[in-house]
Amino acid sequence: MTTSLAGRVALVTGASSGIGAAAALALAEAGARVAMSARRGDRLAALVARIEAAGGEALAITSDVADEASATGAVEATIAHFGRIDILVNSAGIIQAGGIEGTNLDEYRRVMDVNLMGTVYSCRAAIPAMKAQGFGDIINISSQAGRKSASVFNAYSASKHALNSMSDAMRQEVGQSGIRVCVLMPGATSTDVADGMSDPAMRDMMKAHVTKDGAVSPAEIAAGVVFVAALPPHVNVDLFSIRPTIDTSA
Repeated sequence: MTTSLAGRVALVTGASSGIGAAAALALAEAGARVAMSARRGDRLAALVARIEAAGGEALAITSDVADEASATGAVEATIAHFGRIDILVNSAGIIQAGGIEGTNLDEYRRVMDVNLMGTVYSCRAAIPAMKAQGFGDIINISSQAGRKSASVFNAYSASKHALNSMSDAMRQEVGQSGIRVCVLMPGATSTDVADGMSDPAMRDMMKAHVTKDGAVSPAEIAAGVVFVAALPPHVNVDLFSIRPTIDTSA
């Protein structure tokens, strides 16, 4: 293991797959003790075993970030177990297709609840502990959809635009307390994010998009997470865009 993050404690939401799982593994490899939250506890348990087999320390927390009490509880459980929280990676996210006309409002609300409010709940719970210790890193996983909109992904685009704005305002709010806030915006990344989409045709389209030649791997996004967290304390990378080299439109 490297030691660039030795002594630090991280909580990664949405850690059961994709970018969240890769971030948890990368943070552990960099020396951090890692708590991981998600709804799929069996996957978290497998990650804990993998991290511990490599000599690291990890904690699995079954949690739904869209539920305020559950999201807050994950932060509290991290602090109770490890005694502190230095890094919060908000990676939990979902996508659904559709515009406004005829939209499924339950799906729209769920996207906003997970992608935006889940991050708000986790940040709100973590900030007091970070302020008390005078240091912290909050890294919110957004998307290229946060810089441009798509009519067929209205809820997703809206949630990521809102996440970006919320994060920048929060950076201004907490920076004087030594807390850094970064919005990390991946382009096409090979994850299973499309699996939860209810529209079969759009699900197939999204799967093709995230598995196309040149798509970024979750591990490559995770390397960006470690890079941001390992920077000198007075440096705040507030916006980090990571896109496939061979497809600049992704």
